[in-house]
Amino acid sequence: MDHDAELILVAGALLAAGVAASLAATRIRVPALVLFLGVGMAIGTDGLGWIDFADYRVARLLGSIGLVLILYEGGLATGFGEMRPVLGTAASLAVVATIVTALLTGLAAALLFDFSTKEGLLLGAILSATDGAAVFALLRESKMPTRLARVLEGEAGFNDPVAVLLVLLMIKLIQHASYGVGQAILFFAGQIVVGAAVGVALGLLASSLLRRMGSAAAALSLVASLAAAAIAFGAAALLHGSGFLAVYVAGLTLGTVKLDQSPALLAFHDGLSSVAEIGLFLALGLLVFPSQLGDVAAKGVLLALIGAAVARPTGVALATFASGFGGRERVVLVWAGLRGAVPVVLATFAVIANVPRSLHFFNIVFFAVVISALLQGSTVEWLTRRLGVATR
Repeated sequence: MDHDAELILVAGALLAAGVAASLAATRIRVPALVLFLGVGMAIGTDGLGWIDFADYRVARLLGSIGLVLILYEGGLATGFGEMRPVLGTAASLAVVATIVTALLTGLAAALLFDFSTKEGLLLGAILSATDGAAVFALLRESKMPTRLARVLEGEAGFNDPVAVLLVLLMIKLIQHASYGVGQAILFFAGQIVVGAAVGVALGLLASSLLRRMGSAAAALSLVASLAAAAIAFGAAALLHGSGFLAVYVAGLTLGTVKLDQSPALLAFHDGLSSVAEIGLFLALGLLVFPSQLGDVAAKGVLLALIGAAVARPTGVALATFASGFGGRERVVLVWAGLRGAVPVVLATFAVIANVPRSLHFFNIVFFAVVISALLQGSTVEWLTRRLGVATR
């Protein structure tokens, strides 16, 4: 009984620390995600030692749950109605820009850290995701034009599933030398098609159910919506589709429908998403060992800068070639592609699959996240205003 009480106490203390970090971040004008990360490092095994955590399977499970909550809320808050005009551009960024970013970052990682080409490309795939939690949080306070903000929202939502698929694909290529291009294409296409189909189906089913429930059972409506997200993820994964894509598409589909419960649903899932965001960054802090960071510090920072200043701009330029966006808007799209907790979750996939030297990925990911949050996250609004892109 005492052990259970200790666990509940620790969970409450961590949530309280996350809230305090958010308030402190607002005062000192530093992204809250960085402070969550710092709290995790401070109380982890290599810090004060309050929490001894190195179970990567549990980390992957908790990370996957967190991503499901964040992606579902992002889709629910937007809906297909607002996303439809920029859907093509958002999808192009999520696929083309992600693949190009993974390729260039991966080749740079192979050279910097003496990885094999496949190991480097795996790390590139891990670092290719723009973080949904970070981008959604940024856009809540942003003064970007609606079209630009919707593109970034769509990219953040569709990008995570694509990055997951790239990571899984690279792990297959490392583990099975005979894995061919044809198999890779079929794997990728099947995951996308099945994930999208399951997401639309679950979103329509959930909207129909919630409409019939009406406002008489508001609390049950919240549970039903959460159940739809979980079922979408699990059903798609069991059918060999992308569960993360299914969750985001289900959220978009349900968010398109106007329901009596819509305000309550948005508030409920916004709260869950905030808790998930705090949990993901605390997990990264727990999994990073500060005493080991010195070994990869210089190269880790250099790789993060290459990703932000070379790989990401190249990917965005190719993905938005026919989008109609001007040069200044493209610069904002480049700089707003924040890295966050998603690479942490993706790095656990490599560790669990026993990929050589994958334990080093967490320390490298740390620098990519910190550089992105401090350098990009703190200056996106300033850059938007400086370029004359911000609205009133």
